[in-house]
Amino acid sequence: MYEHIQLQDEPFYNILNVCPDLTPRTVVLNGVSKAYAMTGWRIGYCAGPAELITAMENVQSQSTSNPTSISQVAAEAALNGDQSCITPMITAFRERHEFVVNRLNELHGIDCLYAGGAFYAFFDASCAIYRLHKEGRINAATDLAFTEYLLEHAGIALVPGSAFGSEGYARLSFATSMPQLQTALQRLEAALT
Repeated sequence: MYEHIQLQDEPFYNILNVCPDLTPRTVVLNGVSKAYAMTGWRIGYCAGPAELITAMENVQSQSTSNPTSISQVAAEAALNGDQSCITPMITAFRERHEFVVNRLNELHGIDCLYAGGAFYAFFDASCAIYRLHKEGRINAATDLAFTEYLLEHAGIALVPGSAFGSEGYARLSFATSMPQLQTALQRLEAALT
């Protein structure tokens, strides 16, 4: 999904680029929601072994409706059209990524690594969580209590890392404007002080 949203100067590889011998037992998925900012259009696609794709079609045809013809034509235009539209978006994401990671790492109890792709910062907040719990500002030393506290007291919406199997972490999207990110990180700093 994030094939085109590379934050470092590294090429994208999927498992079949690395090991083509896995083709008979690999499914590759993609869509238009991320690279083309078409989230609401609900278009995804995949490639894989014929028998598995047929089974997926059978399940899908009984569980969801088909995407609208307008969505299908728009997705085709995005995939086959001029790809230069992605460049300014990637430039903006790279700038925001740099800002967000640097700013997060300035905050007490937060540790964030640079990402290779996508438009999220996934940061370790375990030290901040422990401190806030010890100070009685959150009722449990969990990322869920941490993100609830930030939503209620700072107006910041983060996704708890436990939703991704990483307790003590949080995910912050930088798919928004730089002024909104600056405000959010100022609020985060104030909430951790």
